[in-house]
Amino acid sequence: MAKDTFFRKKVTLNARGKLIDISAPKVMGIINITPDSFYAGSRKPGVNEALLQAEKMLADGATFLDIGAYSSRPGAVDISVNEEVDRLLPVVEAVVNGFPDAVLSIDTFRAQVADAAIKAGAHIINDISGGQLDEAMFATVAHLQVPYILMHMKGNPQSMNQLAQYDDVFTEVLDYFVSRYQQLKQLGVHDVIIDPGFGFAKKPEHGYALMNRLQEFNMLDLPVLVGVSRKKMIYGLLGISADEALNGTTILNTISLMKGANILRVHDVKEAVEAVKIYETVVNAGKTF
Repeated sequence: MAKDTFFRKKVTLNARGKLIDISAPKVMGIINITPDSFYAGSRKPGVNEALLQAEKMLADGATFLDIGAYSSRPGAVDISVNEEVDRLLPVVEAVVNGFPDAVLSIDTFRAQVADAAIKAGAHIINDISGGQLDEAMFATVAHLQVPYILMHMKGNPQSMNQLAQYDDVFTEVLDYFVSRYQQLKQLGVHDVIIDPGFGFAKKPEHGYALMNRLQEFNMLDLPVLVGVSRKKMIYGLLGISADEALNGTTILNTISLMKGANILRVHDVKEAVEAVKIYETVVNAGKTF
């Protein structure tokens, strides 16, 4: 890859008029409005709990808050659109009112949910399915003109574990991004962030293969989001639990930063912000001495 390729990467996002500079890496905090997300510490099913978590994450340095009301862990229970909206909107409205400067990402693969959340004051759509589970999603994002996180996954949360088969996982994920991004461009979507989808229809060995070549996604000139926080690729390898996987998460987050990640999606904001600060200090020290 040519040395200057990275610097052609898009490094600003227009989030409903808020221009966000991601040339320096940023942190996205996870708030799950669900009773069954894989990491119990992320579950904030009530409005008050979610507000407290939002306050803490913003104080710890999060640039984005990613709010989801549908558990996407492997084998999660499917819920209706109405139930997802009913869980989500009160929290979105409360966070928008309580923290008007916060930038809210909505973790959903359903166009109807995305539309309702953006109209309630959210800014970004984070779609684990890359538009594959709702054919109206791409057109909805184009109409709303908001940044879109395009993640790679096969199947759905109920079936993805059975579909974790690849001849060459990096090439397949790269080809997917090229194809899906072309469709988004044709529809007039301007701000696209790619997410390799660690743990989604991927065995741990697939995740580590993608991490090994993460810097090669920079050839797409698109911002890269990495979400490895407390996932099985960490705790399974180390023989521990998700509750014990913070150290491993920080290590993989640091490797991600070294390979060009622009956004870290995490359960533990303070530690991720510290990793970014140390990484940036090392990089900038080389420019000043």
